[in-house]
Amino acid sequence: MKLAFVINDIATEQDNYSTIRLTRRCVEMGIDVSLVSQSELSYMPGGALCAPASRPSTTGYADDTEILADLQEPENRRHVVTLNEVDVLMLRADPAKEIVERPWAHPSGLLFAQLIADSGVIVVNDPRRLTDASNKTYFQQYPEAIRPRTCITRDAQTIRAFIEDQDGRAVIKPLQGSGGEGVFVITDGGRSNLNQMIEATVRFGYAIVQEYLPAAADGDLRLITLNGRPLQVDGTYACFRRYNETEDARSNITAGGAIEMAEPDEDAINVAEIASPKLVRDGMYLAGLDIVGATMMEINVDTPGGIGQAEDLTGIDFSGAVLRDLRHKVRLQELYGGRFANREIAMM
Repeated sequence: MKLAFVINDIATEQDNYSTIRLTRRCVEMGIDVSLVSQSELSYMPGGALCAPASRPSTTGYADDTEILADLQEPENRRHVVTLNEVDVLMLRADPAKEIVERPWAHPSGLLFAQLIADSGVIVVNDPRRLTDASNKTYFQQYPEAIRPRTCITRDAQTIRAFIEDQDGRAVIKPLQGSGGEGVFVITDGGRSNLNQMIEATVRFGYAIVQEYLPAAADGDLRLITLNGRPLQVDGTYACFRRYNETEDARSNITAGGAIEMAEPDEDAINVAEIASPKLVRDGMYLAGLDIVGATMMEINVDTPGGIGQAEDLTGIDFSGAVLRDLRHKVRLQELYGGRFANREIAMM
């Protein structure tokens, strides 16, 4: 199997990213793997879509830090890959990281990915639906039963009114963001800085304001889904609790949060079951659900992370399960001669 990842840039990848863990597992499984930047794609006169790629230079790595260092070596970035000729293209670029310097990069990358899918390559997550999910308004398309009360606006007065309606407790964050960046938790004692929080949030676009769930003080669950359902291997879910023991209310790992393995309870499984039909319909092959109690606080469909962390906590090969599932899809694609739409084959 030939697999290519589309990322923001190899220089900004980190060794705790799921993309890097999946790449190292590709090497171990004998899968031909490449990483390309979404800003370096080229459509050639004959219809080929090409890009310079980073490729592993050897067949074994001690850990994710070692393979990332190898991929970032200049001599390992001299390859050119024709993306129409790979079996699977996995989109792993975070649109939030392109807002300031390269706002054109992510929408252009998704349009290129649509052309690649039209050529018969399996592209996950489905690029047409990812275009619709370019910011957190996509989250509002899921059933209200599993969403917190939400207001999306740039109007400071509307934000203040919503927070007052929530008894002065809410979470405010950029509509387009990730990793806990720009997230403010507003409590009864923290409203003195509310104007500055609003100003900082709306400076570059819309704000999303959500009701504060007291249970969030104990952290949240990250539940990884595959084919629209919780990823489970040998009876263990790819799920962990994220929490922060400092005064920082954010539990995101990239914001300094800690993790521990967790079994999803009945409420979390119910949230995943309710979200599943839309994940399947939209071709959201791999996703990360952030759950507090019976509420889904956020959904990551662009760069769902946590596979490496779940593996490190359990010793279970979740990344191998993902790659074996992709091999199964490639076989189905070959057997059926491309008779299924990308969104259909992506979720089989």
